[in-house]
Amino acid sequence: MKITRVQTLVLNLPMLIDGPTPMLGGRPRTSIDMLLVRVETDGGIVGWGEAFGHRVFPATRAIIDTVLGPLCVGRDPSQISAINEDVQRVVHGIGRNGPTMYALSGIDIALWDIAGKVANQPIHRLLGSYRDNVPAYASSAVLASKEAYAEEAAKFKAEGWTAYKIHPPTDPKVDIEVCEAVRRAVGESFTVMLDSTWAYVYPDALRVGQAVERLGFHWYEDPLADDDIYNYVKLKQKLSIPILATEYSPGGFTAFAPWLTAQATDYLRGDVAVKGGITSLIKTAHLAEGFHMNFEVHHGGNSLNNVANLHVIMAIKNCEFFEVLLPSGAQKYGLVEDIEVDKNGYVHAINGPGLGAAIDFALIERKKTAVLS
Repeated sequence: MKITRVQTLVLNLPMLIDGPTPMLGGRPRTSIDMLLVRVETDGGIVGWGEAFGHRVFPATRAIIDTVLGPLCVGRDPSQISAINEDVQRVVHGIGRNGPTMYALSGIDIALWDIAGKVANQPIHRLLGSYRDNVPAYASSAVLASKEAYAEEAAKFKAEGWTAYKIHPPTDPKVDIEVCEAVRRAVGESFTVMLDSTWAYVYPDALRVGQAVERLGFHWYEDPLADDDIYNYVKLKQKLSIPILATEYSPGGFTAFAPWLTAQATDYLRGDVAVKGGITSLIKTAHLAEGFHMNFEVHHGGNSLNNVANLHVIMAIKNCEFFEVLLPSGAQKYGLVEDIEVDKNGYVHAINGPGLGAAIDFALIERKKTAVLS
């Protein structure tokens, strides 16, 4: 079987929310642009992926349509690792961040979708299934007050969720007050994390870290700039709370090595959308496992990437949670049925062939704005 065409589809889809909702780092919106990747084969099997990066998708699309797609045509789609390696060699000259990685990820996910459909198995079984469910955590937006965070955390606890993560306003003093308010609201035993989104310089990162350590938080995520290995090393030496970095650290799979050799983080972090797809993610999870470290999978930014993330999580043991970025309706679009959290706070494996996602093709046909192959 050979790849005959790599096609991109640009869509503008409504979000499953009531009215405008502020996105992290963005303006209120009721719809979102989406870049689907469709890989066709001469065997009649089609694989689907989605490329992340709503604000930069024209660049991502151009890379797929003019560089990476033509590179894949004529190849055996089962040779996923070989294609991934060849593509990475090409994108190295463009840059191993942003649109180039998003483009690689979309193609890689589509190839895994084909592999699962050929085998009539879900992707997590091809990767070697480890489990069939995993706890989810609610991952906040930036809210208006410490009281709003406390109220939201208590609500999710009451609904049976297993954990809550704070994205704070990123003022160190205010952030500590938010963390204290949330801990008071949910009690000592409920799992809470802090994700400061690369906001602090070292002295502030240490001060906030000492506070959340005192409060018994589960982890301390991205307090410093994403390339600041020097200060991450210093911070890790001062704190006992696990530090979680590398979500957007520059580069692909091989860029994790300096963080390990420098002992700059306690956990590794990534997702299919920004790290080169399923192939890179499963390699990174096994790399972390070799160092007895967690590899906590970041949300994928859209429905199809979250499905791909979930397949990886079901195939590894060193990831504790599935992340649900709030408001959850702002992350759900393009599928007939999306991933849902059950009454016990868990999400469950998808067991259809390939990604197993029921893509809403009727909606896509109505909402597509461009097609190029």
